[in-house]
Amino acid sequence: MSDVHAIAFRARKGNNSPLGFCPYQCHKRTIDARVLEENRIVMNMKFRQLLGCGLCAAAVSANTWAADAATGYPARPIRMLVPNAPGSSVDTLSRIIGNKMSEVIGQQLVVDNRAGAGGIVGMEIAKNAAPDGYTLISATTAASTVAVLLMKNPTFDPVKDYDHVSQFAVTANVLVVHPGLPVKSTKELIDLAKSKPLNMASAGAGSQSHLSGAYFMSVANMQSLHVPYKGGGPSVASVLGGEAHWTLTPAAAVMTHVNAGKLRAVGHSLPGKSALMGNIPSIADTIPGFDYSGWQGFMMPKGTPRPIIEKLRAALLKTANLPDVKTLMTAQATEVLIGTSEEFRKVIANSLVQNAKVIKAIGLKAE
Repeated sequence: MSDVHAIAFRARKGNNSPLGFCPYQCHKRTIDARVLEENRIVMNMKFRQLLGCGLCAAAVSANTWAADAATGYPARPIRMLVPNAPGSSVDTLSRIIGNKMSEVIGQQLVVDNRAGAGGIVGMEIAKNAAPDGYTLISATTAASTVAVLLMKNPTFDPVKDYDHVSQFAVTANVLVVHPGLPVKSTKELIDLAKSKPLNMASAGAGSQSHLSGAYFMSVANMQSLHVPYKGGGPSVASVLGGEAHWTLTPAAAVMTHVNAGKLRAVGHSLPGKSALMGNIPSIADTIPGFDYSGWQGFMMPKGTPRPIIEKLRAALLKTANLPDVKTLMTAQATEVLIGTSEEFRKVIANSLVQNAKVIKAIGLKAE
């Protein structure tokens, strides 16, 4: 007797029906329910096996695609967004690195200046670009962190919304004055500002030169009229022309003019003496503890294949070690610093914390 017949026999024998079996065929329904349950379990097992195979296949496919994406990359020119105007320190350093990196990777890095709103315009374009490896942004302290901190409703997160390639520069600030101003030191500038009205130029609200200058005035207990310009180039030009009296701006924006005798450098923002700055003294010699510099590095749209990011980072490292690049960056009093993607991400995160403190200290408000 089969198991099924045995179960049916026991059902007929054990019921109290005068017919000798259940007239409603409960035994049959019990058997059918068990068979259905067994079939359901088998189908679930098969579905899970198929789903697992599908996920594995998808993962393998994604990894294969990412690896294939870097094969033969780059196959065409790469757009390099610069969130600042031509002639700014950001533009200068981006072109130094970009021109030589083009030779290393065998494709041109095409500069696309997208200035506006303190760098926000360029950062938003980069965020929304296709993550195919053909959009790079030369990000900075101001465009990536200061701009976000001065927005009531930030439109991007510099830590989470991008893939980070590497930092490539530490951008110290240099305190410069027009040569006609009777000032030859940081102390003399402070004293003069306390005795007569002066103008301070910046590359715009929220720029590195704005924050560094405002922070300097705060700790020096002095005041000057802040005159924001549309970019670092016009800002420096205003001091060259005597329209503004001083600015504390990234070294790359002014060192050419300082070396030519067109501007006088009276201090720099690094915490101590620096070989890059030559005979320019540290502002910290006059204001103990003063230390405010920026950074610059490459980011890409979120979702860019990791092999592409690593390929570009390797090219950046090779570029930074070229003698020509070292010479050009030194002439801009800029330290070259190449790290990992994760190290760069941490630099950005720390920069957000530091600049939040500076913004609070000088009383700037989000708009």
